[in-house]
Amino acid sequence: MSTPLLHAAGIIKRFGALTVLQNVNLTLDAGEAVGVVGPNGAGKTTLMSVLAGAHPPSAGKMHFHGQDLSRMAAAERCRLGIVRTHQVPRPFGGMTVFENAYVAASLAAGPQGGTLGQQEAFALATDALRLCGMLDLANRRADSLGLLDRKRLELARAVSTSPRLLLLDEIGGGLTDGEADVLVEIIRELRRRQITIVWIEHIVHVLVQVAERLICMDAGRIIADGEPRAVMAHPEVVGAYLGGMPA
Repeated sequence: MSTPLLHAAGIIKRFGALTVLQNVNLTLDAGEAVGVVGPNGAGKTTLMSVLAGAHPPSAGKMHFHGQDLSRMAAAERCRLGIVRTHQVPRPFGGMTVFENAYVAASLAAGPQGGTLGQQEAFALATDALRLCGMLDLANRRADSLGLLDRKRLELARAVSTSPRLLLLDEIGGGLTDGEADVLVEIIRELRRRQITIVWIEHIVHVLVQVAERLICMDAGRIIADGEPRAVMAHPEVVGAYLGGMPA
């Protein structure tokens, strides 16, 4: 049996007396696209932060391609290929679109874990901007972009690091259906490149265009995990996520 790309077991996260994640178990295979849904306060973003290394777990173990992540900082995880985006894009506003992508590409691991040279980082940044439809805006300052383009730049910066596991936190939030469709096409291309994707999103009909597997969280627990239709019809999901209305 092949080793999963990511295995997290018994993950607990406390902030003081508040327990936000309760014994979360998650396994991801390489190339999977997994959607994460659940009501506000369910612990979705906290799980993303723990996986990415922004917050250490209070208990539990995480392994990425068999390597223990327990003591590994976010920057180290990024170099391993674990990268996330944020609900609110965080570009370097005083830099151009290309400079934002180039800075991210410079963090990517080179051969044998070494540092990439300028030419390699330039090529990674250029490819990421092309994939995200941002090359025409390469010389624009990031703080002059509208919401869709900020979202695309947030995605391009993540892609510039050559991720193996891409964690997307509500990247479709605030967009129209047409704008969200633009992101869906980009994320589909990332799937074709065999990048493993975990995508938190409230816009479920957008999410299931990409995700082959759905996870629902409530009160810090995973309450359902499986094929999207089955998950959305699960009684606990109907009660917790859909407020008691049929899926």
